[in-house]
Amino acid sequence: MNRSIDTIIFDLGGVLIDWNPRYVYRKIFKTEEDVEWFLENVTTSEWNENQDAGYPLHKATEELVAKHPEWEPEIKAYYGRWLEMLGDQIHDTVEILQQLRQTGKYKLYALTNWSAETFPHALERFEFFKLFEGVVVSGEEKMRKPSDEFYKIIIDRYHLDPSTTIFIDDSLRNVKGAEAVGIKGLLFQSPGKLKMDLKAFNIMFE
Repeated sequence: MNRSIDTIIFDLGGVLIDWNPRYVYRKIFKTEEDVEWFLENVTTSEWNENQDAGYPLHKATEELVAKHPEWEPEIKAYYGRWLEMLGDQIHDTVEILQQLRQTGKYKLYALTNWSAETFPHALERFEFFKLFEGVVVSGEEKMRKPSDEFYKIIIDRYHLDPSTTIFIDDSLRNVKGAEAVGIKGLLFQSPGKLKMDLKAFNIMFE
């Protein structure tokens, strides 16, 4: 018999927060093709993920400039103009979070791949962080999703039972990482789909 869900863990970027480097590079490059080429070949997602795992921003920037000196101003804009990449909260998902908190039935947490150097800006900007009982940040732990050890940090720190826990992320790789340690995974596609998926797990909203 399945035990009922009592804990819900949210990813942040792409689920609750609209973060996108394109907000900066669309101001720098003339075409969308140029933006995409730069993000795929220079300031790649793999490069950014190293900083999510705790690598210093200034060192990462210096090393990438040394590798691509012809793109020095554009590379320095990545973290130099990082605040411009931080969009608004995703209001409909935040509303779901608020509804879950109001029921009083669920423990709510966040587990995010995020640089420890930039995370304080998000913490300061968004009020919804007060709805969480705990937040685990990859940059502070020097590891990131989808490593087993990262999920185990939140399980051990807050004494969670994976079998009664759901994890929500917009990356299938990260969802599968959670499932590998026994947590039920939900791939975030839209706030409306998320609400339907949660109801399928008999999650109550009132």
